[in-house]
Amino acid sequence: MPFDIRQLRYAIAAADHGSFYRASRALDVEQSTLSRAVLKLERVIGNNIFNRSQAGVTMTIAGAQFIRAARPMVANAEKMVAMMRAAGQGRAGGLMIGHNTAISAGHLRATMLGWRAANPDVEIDGVEADRGALLAGLDTGEIDIAILVGEAGHAGFRREGFWNERVIAALPADHALAASEVVHWTDLRRERFLLPAADPGPEIRDILLGRLMMAGEPPDIRMHQASREAILSVLGGGLGVSIICEGGTGARYPDVVYRPIRGEQGPAFVSYSGYWREDNGNPALRRFLAFVRNRHALSFDIP
Repeated sequence: MPFDIRQLRYAIAAADHGSFYRASRALDVEQSTLSRAVLKLERVIGNNIFNRSQAGVTMTIAGAQFIRAARPMVANAEKMVAMMRAAGQGRAGGLMIGHNTAISAGHLRATMLGWRAANPDVEIDGVEADRGALLAGLDTGEIDIAILVGEAGHAGFRREGFWNERVIAALPADHALAASEVVHWTDLRRERFLLPAADPGPEIRDILLGRLMMAGEPPDIRMHQASREAILSVLGGGLGVSIICEGGTGARYPDVVYRPIRGEQGPAFVSYSGYWREDNGNPALRRFLAFVRNRHALSFDIP
C-alpha cells in the first residue's frame, strides 16, 4: 500500500479537529510532522483531502469520502495491534487445561471460572482424560498444563503442588452411614467399594489400601470398566459405595448422598499438582500460573 496507517490517523485527526494545529496537539506530535504526512498522503492518492485556510482545514468532497473509508481501516489496524500486544502479554490467545478428575465443584472449577472472569479475551478449553493421555498431550504441545490428582511420572515436565481437596464418600441414601454428617475411615472397613478403572480410580484405590489395610484385612475394592458417572448412577441400588474427590460433588445422582471422610488426624485430603513444559512459550500459560500462585498463596517461580 502506498501510504501507511500513521498518515491515515493524522488525516482523520485533522478532519475531526478542523485544524492541523489542534490535531497535532491531540496526537502529541509536531504540527509540521502532521501537515507533511497529510500532504504526502494527498500526493500519493492524487487528490486533495483538505481545503486549507487561515481558519483551519475543511474536507473536499473527495476528501470526505476518503476519510469515511479510512476510519474502519485505522480502527481495524489498531484493534489488530492491541490484540497482538494482548496475546504477547497472555491476555488473549488460548489456553488448554487437561485434568483427570471431575470439575463440577472444588478448586479446579473455581480456579478456571476465576481465570475466565479475569481474562475474558483468552479462549480457555479443558479436556478430561487419563494421566497418560494428558502427559502425552503436554509432550506434543496440544495441552498447555495438566492438573492431576496424586503423583505422576513427570520426567521432562515441571511439576508444582497446587492445592488439596477433601476425599468424599458417595453413599446410597438408605445406607446406615447416610445419616451421619461425617464418615470415618473405620466406618468403611466392611464396605464394598466400586471404583472406575480410569483416573482417578487407581489413586483412590491406593488411598483405600493405605487407610484400611491398617485395620487388618484388605478392603473389598471392585474396579470397573465404567465411567465415574455410571458407577455413581447405580449406587442407589445398594450395590456398594464409592469414593470420589470433592471436585465431583457438584453433580447429583438419584438416591446418592455425599459425606466427607475423616481420619485420625482430621479430614482426609488428596493433593493436586500442575504439570507443564518449561519450554512452553504460551504467554497465557505464564499468566495462568501466576493466577494460580496468587490465588492459592503458593511460592513457585515462573520462567
